[in-house]
Amino acid sequence: MSNPPQGDKELVIKARGLGKDFGSLKAIQNLDLDIERGKIYGFLGPNGCGKTTSIRMLTGLLTPTYGDIDVLGLKLPEQANKLRYHIGYMTQIFSMYRDLTVKENLSFVAKVYGIHGRAQTRRIDELLNIYHLTGQANQFAGSMSGGQRQRLALAAAVLHQPELLFLDEPTSAVDPESRRDFWEQLFDLSESGTSILVSTHYMDEAERCHALAILEAGIKRADGSPEALMAKMNANVFEVQSERIRPLKQHLLKTPHVISAAQLGTRLRVLIDKTIAKPKEHLTSVLLEAEASSLVMVRPSLEDVFVTCTGEGRQ
Repeated sequence: MSNPPQGDKELVIKARGLGKDFGSLKAIQNLDLDIERGKIYGFLGPNGCGKTTSIRMLTGLLTPTYGDIDVLGLKLPEQANKLRYHIGYMTQIFSMYRDLTVKENLSFVAKVYGIHGRAQTRRIDELLNIYHLTGQANQFAGSMSGGQRQRLALAAAVLHQPELLFLDEPTSAVDPESRRDFWEQLFDLSESGTSILVSTHYMDEAERCHALAILEAGIKRADGSPEALMAKMNANVFEVQSERIRPLKQHLLKTPHVISAAQLGTRLRVLIDKTIAKPKEHLTSVLLEAEASSLVMVRPSLEDVFVTCTGEGRQ
């Protein structure tokens, strides 16, 4: 089942030239992916960028228009039926039966995967404990909070102990505390050897991934570890403080080689093209006119990377 190592990498997903058209809409265009075993890999991008379409092709649920896919050593879509026993999939929308209890939902999923009797009981009890659902075991899924539903959906997705887990924007409807707890559970799964592909539009979640791809309008704009993406970003980042923040922003956006200027409270975060030899001096005259009180170069963030490699930074 496993892919042979490629160099020093063992890949669980390899895609080449992957594309999906819906009529005249090119949802995914020439997507290449190499996803390593045991890692958390992210798809980062706004709604409509192709995250869900990509996941559905990589799980065998959607046939690509063109390209090659290898997942856990199986060719898709030809071997999709074999693949489903080795992967877990947590969809964007809560997919458990609302009129069944937590335990009944997990029992149903267990039967789908051929897990019965004592093995089923042991596994469900284990998952109820791991995902803090013991107190909700007999509660109807439809009456649970967003965070509880999220934990139930994750428990169902990993019930059969899949090698590879797909999560499609799993935290989009939960509070920040539940999001943090959820990611701790993902790190536990990764530590135990489960490979994970997760899609998100949250920058802080993307920074938690071992590696990620930035998607825009069906095109992969960049990929790599968050650290590598920030290190090779084609812009320097400055933060500026001024009493005249709004006019300063408009002025900066018209200044040559300024990629973007985003307001953060009383500060502006300014991205300037890295080809400029003396970026601080380049901004000085503009800042003097606006009576800026400070100008400091700061560490890039993943949001800065996103801005520089998508249409937001190319306008």
